[in-house]
Amino acid sequence: MRITVRLAVSLVLAAAGVSSAWTYSQARRERRLLTQELDRRGTILTETLRELAVPLAARGDDAGLARMAGRLARREKPRAVAIFGKDGRAAASAGALDGLLAPPPTADPEPRCAASAGPPAARVCTAPLPDGGAVSVVYDAAPIDARVRELWTHGFWRLLVQSLLIVAITLWIVRWDLLAPLDQMAAWMRQLSAEGPASAPPTSTLLRPLASEAVRLAKRLGEARAAAEEEARLRHQGQSTWTAERLKEHARDRLQGRPIFVVANREPYLHVRRGGKIEVLQPASGLVTGVEPILRACGGTWVAHGAGDADREVVDALDRVRVPPEEPLYELKRVWLTKEEEDGYYFGFSNEGLWPLCHIAHARPSFRAEDWRQYQAANRKFAEALLSEIEGVPEPAVLIQDYHFALLPRMIKEARPDARVSLFWHIPWPNPEAFGICPWQRDILDGMLGADVLGFHIQNHCNNFLETVDRTLESRIDWERFSVRRAGHETLVRPYPISVAPSEATGKPPSKADLLKEAGATGSIVALGVDRIDYTKGIAERLLAVERFLEKNPAYLGRFVFVELGAPSRTTIPRYRELGEEVAREADRINARFGTRSWKPVVLQIGQHARREVERWYRAADVCLVTSLHDGMNLVAKEFVASAREEPGVLILSRFTGAARELRDALIVNPYDIERTAGALLEAVEMEPAERERRWSSMREVIREHNIYRWGARLIDDLARVRPGSASSAPQAEAR
Repeated sequence: MRITVRLAVSLVLAAAGVSSAWTYSQARRERRLLTQELDRRGTILTETLRELAVPLAARGDDAGLARMAGRLARREKPRAVAIFGKDGRAAASAGALDGLLAPPPTADPEPRCAASAGPPAARVCTAPLPDGGAVSVVYDAAPIDARVRELWTHGFWRLLVQSLLIVAITLWIVRWDLLAPLDQMAAWMRQLSAEGPASAPPTSTLLRPLASEAVRLAKRLGEARAAAEEEARLRHQGQSTWTAERLKEHARDRLQGRPIFVVANREPYLHVRRGGKIEVLQPASGLVTGVEPILRACGGTWVAHGAGDADREVVDALDRVRVPPEEPLYELKRVWLTKEEEDGYYFGFSNEGLWPLCHIAHARPSFRAEDWRQYQAANRKFAEALLSEIEGVPEPAVLIQDYHFALLPRMIKEARPDARVSLFWHIPWPNPEAFGICPWQRDILDGMLGADVLGFHIQNHCNNFLETVDRTLESRIDWERFSVRRAGHETLVRPYPISVAPSEATGKPPSKADLLKEAGATGSIVALGVDRIDYTKGIAERLLAVERFLEKNPAYLGRFVFVELGAPSRTTIPRYRELGEEVAREADRINARFGTRSWKPVVLQIGQHARREVERWYRAADVCLVTSLHDGMNLVAKEFVASAREEPGVLILSRFTGAARELRDALIVNPYDIERTAGALLEAVEMEPAERERRWSSMREVIREHNIYRWGARLIDDLARVRPGSASSAPQAEAR
């Protein structure tokens, strides 16, 4: 109430000051205009009186002067008219002089008007006569004073009405738009502090920024409370788990405060222009899903190709921008590539050469000399960008990501021997015979061995890499320690199975019916696929398995629906365009075969799907199919298991994924075996609740214990043991 009174009084005083100043200005202007008008009339009458009085005064006709003065007084109605002789006495007059006239002027030949010397208020206009006398006209000035008083009176009443309106409106606004939302927010915050179920926070236009910050604070409090409860539970069990805060402290301790630098082709946030506005998108990428939580927890810099059409508009002079947008935690440094560089380095050598080569199937690798030149140039460009970022940073920790940068570790190590450099290869590594197809295999292997720590998802990929090096380069391989020594430098080769962060989704899961309605579908049993449209993901084989399932189990017609969330990928490459068309044709064929007017078995949603949208489907689907034909890890499987669900789900998982080594309670299938995959679908939808719960709990425990923060901690541990510049820089092997 005190704030309300102070606000109302302040507004009234401000209004009074403004109104008084405006009224004062208006009153002065009105007095000036009325006085000027009165003086104009007086001047005209004075000149007329002088012209008529000169001949009469020259003849000494005082009676004529008196008659003339009387006629003018009656006609023009001044207060008084007087004609003075040269001795200063009135020779003739009309009206009430009342001592208002001062001695007439004799020096100025023009009529002059001035205020009277005393009351009553009057304006006196005087003009000299040739014989030394003068004529004067007196006008009553009282109406001017009355008009000015009227203005001030109106101003007072106007101020009074304004003040009452201001007070009323202020009290109404404060009560309904400020105090009420504040009271609601205070009650909501008390509910949070009491650990009761919190409803949605109050929002209003005025308090929207405060409400937004309150939501963020509430989220942090919830996360902190959940982490504390989990930590207490684990402490009670004598165990421990990795969290963002624990990783942050661990990295600070192991790296002694040195910053972390991530290099990846894919940026974690793109700025794109839509409808005249700049929007922020998170690309669908397993690499981003896996690595970004590390920088969120530890801070640092992410160096990436700036691919968004509005990326250049938001960076500073050093091509940096702070991310995430809603709560900046680290720097994003963007590198700009020309179309020729992107076509050769990314679409050409990386994705038409290395990608099919490492997946050993499904597409013939294409190696072109021009693509190789662009690949080298792009790696040099990224090296220059990274070196500018780590300039002046002693022993920086560099985490290079994936097959786009096979040459980068050597470039960085040669320029900065003190840097601690790791390279994580997110895709499989083939056997030596398959990798021998690449014309530049020696250059690629030499570039990769510039790293101090080289990581793959599984041990088999490490074995394949070491065998490839053994057959290709002059080096010494220590099979006990899993390291390679070449040209005085030692590289540790280790499996680091990448994982995901715990789901941040809260609240009740979305309804299956609502999600299907949004997708234009119906059904009661939902199977889900989430993939980039890539020939390694087994999408076409998955659709054939769905078709076979419906063919063998007609009881599920009208009830079962398969939803594929597909993200277009590398559409400039013909094989990818053809795959997209093939998947669409297969979905249409199956829908035409089994579908009805009100139901279709396959819902194909091709587009860029936000992480929040995918999370909604994870939480609602009964079954998730991950049937890759060959995959380094496939984080979709882990994201599904980590999702915040009320009921357990069932995961059908290809045995050709890295995730199959950890998630052994999934239904493991050979995606080429359509009959077995269709059988796994039937097993999934008919699984007993107790069995479903047992499998789900087991997989959840694996993800909880082996999360992305533990992955980051293991990699940082091995990187911290490196002795930069030493001939033997690889850390000792350690069982974990």
